[in-house]
Amino acid sequence: MSATADSNRELIRHLYEALGRNDGEAMAALYAPDGHFRDPVFGNLTGEEAGNMWRMLTGRANDLKVELAEHDADDASGTARWIARYTFTPTKRSVVNEGRATFRFEDGKIVEHVDRFSFYRWARQALGPVGGLFGWFPPLVVGMRYRARKDLARFARRRDPSNPPNRTK
Repeated sequence: MSATADSNRELIRHLYEALGRNDGEAMAALYAPDGHFRDPVFGNLTGEEAGNMWRMLTGRANDLKVELAEHDADDASGTARWIARYTFTPTKRSVVNEGRATFRFEDGKIVEHVDRFSFYRWARQALGPVGGLFGWFPPLVVGMRYRARKDLARFARRRDPSNPPNRTK
């Protein structure tokens, strides 16, 4: 294994350790300035949006527990399997979300991070019966993404009113 592969494995470990201690600033610092993040809830986020998402989520987290179950990396890319346990604040329901992540790295930073998890399984836990009935239904996915993006835009405005968030979808 090369030193770069070792560094990239450490980068993944640092990301999830920071998430586990609710340190969104530390997480944001691991991304390249034009880094890209995507998941089933937020969709595509670029640049400062990704950092603000982590700042917002960790700032709201009261009981978040994160387990980095496994991870690996080479000189340019990496993977992770993670488990997050938390209370979904709007419904006060417990969630155990298991996912997989893929990463691309350049110059010691994350340039692409894609999280994959079952939106239906997440919705069933987070939203209860509504999520169980409609978690597979595209309008629910669109509605959740709309709400998440609206919350993120509001967070970004409060954080820096002079710098409106990127509107990339």
